[in-house]
Amino acid sequence: MTALTQVAPATAVRRRGAGRRQVLHWIAVHSFGLALGLVFTLPIVFVVLTAFMSDQQALTSDLWPRDWHPENFLTVFQKAPMLEYFANSMLYSLLATAFMLVSSVPAAYALSRLRWRGSNFAFMIVIAAMMLPPQVVAVPIYSMWANLGLTGTLWPLVVPYLLGDAFSIFLLRQFFVTVPQDYFDAARMDGCSEIQILYRVLVPMTKPGLAAAGLFTFLYTWNDYFGPLLYVGEKQDSWTLSLALASFRGMHQTQWNLTMAATVLVLVPVIVLFLFAQKSFVRGITFTGVKG
Repeated sequence: MTALTQVAPATAVRRRGAGRRQVLHWIAVHSFGLALGLVFTLPIVFVVLTAFMSDQQALTSDLWPRDWHPENFLTVFQKAPMLEYFANSMLYSLLATAFMLVSSVPAAYALSRLRWRGSNFAFMIVIAAMMLPPQVVAVPIYSMWANLGLTGTLWPLVVPYLLGDAFSIFLLRQFFVTVPQDYFDAARMDGCSEIQILYRVLVPMTKPGLAAAGLFTFLYTWNDYFGPLLYVGEKQDSWTLSLALASFRGMHQTQWNLTMAATVLVLVPVIVLFLFAQKSFVRGITFTGVKG
């Protein structure tokens, strides 16, 4: 009995020591990621906490609300037609994402799997287009849409995605080249055309890459400020949330609690979308660009 009573505490001590070593090892391995996550999370936490403060406390150095004011969010809706702006942003982002996928997927397939004269040069053009700042061509493109009478609407922002997006084509092309060639050869032996191979073989196998490209486009258009300011800045009925938030901040610059509440309302749809698409997005980023 004495030997057993001595062995049991010693075993428990060893287990506790091994458990502590595993925890310390996990912290050491993930320390950089934890620090980076903390850096990105703290500003969002600050915005959310400020959104629940009173307008007097929001101007102080307090980091925690003395009294919680959830009515700030209702006040935002009373002071600005946020639902209308939300509908405009959602229309812009969804149409742009859908048009991007419709146009960029065939282009990426042609650059990754078809052998044709000038394909390498076309791929270089796509990479060069990624480096071209949109402000460089803003004036001639605006003149074109103004001559067509479409300024003041969201169409000048959405229609160009029907012609493809350079970054999305590059991203999808790098993902498509990771699919083994055997699948394409087997499909051709079964009599499939290139269109059938694209939509029946490649697209189902590359859903994570499509999700990653779609999420990138959605986030870019959702946060886009320059484009809506250029084309619909004078027509308030067509404002997106980015424009509305900038205008709201200008009108209520001393009421930072309301400004932060409006910011939270803009952030919520993006966060919810990322939580639902997180697995596909991470898989798409992980496997994109494995082969050149």
